[in-house]
Amino acid sequence: MDWTSLYFKTVDLNVFILGTGEVATRRANKFLDHGANVRLVGNYLSKGLEDKGAVLCSVEEIDNLVGWCDLVVIASGDEELSSHVSNIAQDKLINRADFPQKGDIIVPTSFEIGDVEISIFTNGKSPLMARQLRKKIQSIITEEDILEIELQDYARSILKGSVEDQKERRKYLYGIFEDGKINEFVKNGQIDEAKEYIDNLIRGL
Repeated sequence: MDWTSLYFKTVDLNVFILGTGEVATRRANKFLDHGANVRLVGNYLSKGLEDKGAVLCSVEEIDNLVGWCDLVVIASGDEELSSHVSNIAQDKLINRADFPQKGDIIVPTSFEIGDVEISIFTNGKSPLMARQLRKKIQSIITEEDILEIELQDYARSILKGSVEDQKERRKYLYGIFEDGKINEFVKNGQIDEAKEYIDNLIRGL
């Protein structure tokens, strides 16, 4: 596989999207929801995108938009225009919804549960199976898992101030994860009680 999974910060990222159809709108929503500046070229702009701050531009502005942006997304059925944008955007990061393998960046199917975001990429072989796998994964992640993440983050932040050695911190975190009392608090949704219990544990180090 030629691709490596990465997360990169999109706050204030300038994104130019060629197209305003279903795929382009989905891409635009994703970037807007994560703080990017989005401009699109196409036939129309949905009210939802407009309300989020997206801007509809004309075809005549394409060259300037490529110069303005950090990332180009090609999601248009116009092959000639798509090829033109791809050719003039050689020094930019490109996501091609039409031919993913010709781009630099893949936007995988993803979903969030609490503070957890999970992305699924089938190397372009089956978007349908990516959606099916998403449903399976969503069905097995529980509210307890999300609470455990919150508690691990809470414990980590405290341990960093009292335990310098990373391996030692990891050992304590495993102990907290396996602690029967904490597990009982989590099952009952008693997050404040669990945090108080963790406080007392760490104070005793």
